[in-house]
Amino acid sequence: MNWLDTILQGVLLGGLYALFAAGLSLVFGIMRLVNLAHGDLIVLAAFLILVLVTALGLNPFLAALVAAPLMFAIGWGLQYFLLNRTLGKDILPPLLVTFGLSIVIQNGLLEGFSADSRRVVAGSLESASVNLGPVTAGVMPLMTFFSAVAVIVGLNQMIYRTSVGRAFRATSDDPVTAGLMGIRPQRIFALATGLAMVVVTIAALYLGTRANFDPTSGPSRLIYAFEAVIIGGLGSLWGTLAGGIILGLAQTVGAAINPEWQILSGHLAFLAVLLFKPRGLFPRAVD
Repeated sequence: MNWLDTILQGVLLGGLYALFAAGLSLVFGIMRLVNLAHGDLIVLAAFLILVLVTALGLNPFLAALVAAPLMFAIGWGLQYFLLNRTLGKDILPPLLVTFGLSIVIQNGLLEGFSADSRRVVAGSLESASVNLGPVTAGVMPLMTFFSAVAVIVGLNQMIYRTSVGRAFRATSDDPVTAGLMGIRPQRIFALATGLAMVVVTIAALYLGTRANFDPTSGPSRLIYAFEAVIIGGLGSLWGTLAGGIILGLAQTVGAAINPEWQILSGHLAFLAVLLFKPRGLFPRAVD
């Protein structure tokens, strides 16, 4: 058994989980909203990319560029017209509304695409690989991981070095005071969710090109995203990347020992962190 290869594959898999989780972490860090439809929105974006690839003959990466502004608009609209109405001290309304949204998306996709599993064809990239000394890594997993790092770096730069980021932090700290300073929290929250949907589109690109998906795939992606966010620490973007890597490592090591233990090993790693570090390994709010 080549443990070096197992560790590398776990780290690269963690990049995909970090992409699943980054948008969720951003939204929670800014407005403390837990979006139970997050996984289904990833699948919705994957189907949107699939339609653009099959109907228009676009390259998957070009299709993702086209899909990103559409998903931004969907996220902005959902937050501004629906989810903003649920925000408050009670956490139950957002949970109920996003749970209902999850069911609506799943059933809509089932009606439109049936229950058959699909995949976005990426051509030669699917089987391309590079030698990294004693181990070999697939090009798509490498691209996924570096995209996850780029997303985390980009979000951190935006949050801490731009006027939009200052508005995010001010609204996260105190929406009322931010409103008195001329910031409109409802629009800031909508912008944050729109940006999260752009990240969701990137995650959907790699989900669709690396694995099969169907209209009911969302909840399992949501679970991976939640686990990565909670392992890393709520509201911490770099923690989200670390959480995804830890989850990926746990799964690949478990699969190396016994293929039936892959998913279980990830859940056990999540429970272990939750038991000893309930706030995650690197807890930090976006402030």
